[in-house]
Amino acid sequence: MWFKNLSLFRLVEPLSLSIETLATQLERRAFQPCPSHQPSTTGWTPPLGRKARDQVHAVAGRWLLCLRTEEKVLPPIVVNQALAERIALIEDEQRRPVRRREKQDLRDQLVQELLPRALTRSRLGYVYLDLATGWLVVDSASPRGVEEITGTLRETIGSLPIAPPKVKQSVAAVMTAWLVEGQAPAEFALGDSCELREGGETGGVVRCRGQDLTGDEIRAHLDAGKQVTRLGLIWNERLAFVLDEALIVRRVQFLDVVRESLLDMATDSPEAVFDAEFALMTGELALLLPRLLELFGGEA
Repeated sequence: MWFKNLSLFRLVEPLSLSIETLATQLERRAFQPCPSHQPSTTGWTPPLGRKARDQVHAVAGRWLLCLRTEEKVLPPIVVNQALAERIALIEDEQRRPVRRREKQDLRDQLVQELLPRALTRSRLGYVYLDLATGWLVVDSASPRGVEEITGTLRETIGSLPIAPPKVKQSVAAVMTAWLVEGQAPAEFALGDSCELREGGETGGVVRCRGQDLTGDEIRAHLDAGKQVTRLGLIWNERLAFVLDEALIVRRVQFLDVVRESLLDMATDSPEAVFDAEFALMTGELALLLPRLLELFGGEA
């Protein structure tokens, strides 16, 4: 259980919610398989897997939730081919062209006919709540994925007073200053990837991976006025990640020094390993996240 991307939110108001109440509310919106006539469905599922029963998985005071989404797979090429055949049949039999509005109606009709025979695919989205420190962390960097999870959670519990964290200093300006100086603040080290962008809506973008960020090529882009919008960082030799100007943490890697602490576990139980990984991950993030805000002047 390791999150790969972190979209961060702060609880802007206390969330008066017990784990029992939350579990009951999630159960009312539990996942149900997608009906034959419906293109997709979402619902909460036990984070420990289908054999588990608890909708909320609590470890060390942090609550893990899992949203399952199931979608019917209808490749556009299949729909377009069937539509073309139906249009050709109408035009041949009725000796008239099929108008634009009629084509759209035919497409909608075809989709409804094909849905019951379509294959399905499902995906899981994870989020955890840390009420003690006021964090909600979504394992996604995709706006659509984040909104799907937070929106469904808001509908499920009735209210979700969250907002992305705000800091006092410009994230892009501070990260640019680190590259100009050739070093990151204490506890951090520069990674090997970055994104630099020119000012303005039409400004050029340079993306680098596997590169020395203190080299002459990066320096030339900085001298030309580009700003850092994403930057690879390593924290305390424990976590590697890419931080962007919106404080989204991407491509998170828990390094060997963190994972090695699990090697001495005296159990092969998947549930116990899941618990240990989740506790270790959230414990590390509980230390990292406040430090990230401090790097940019603290919370506004």
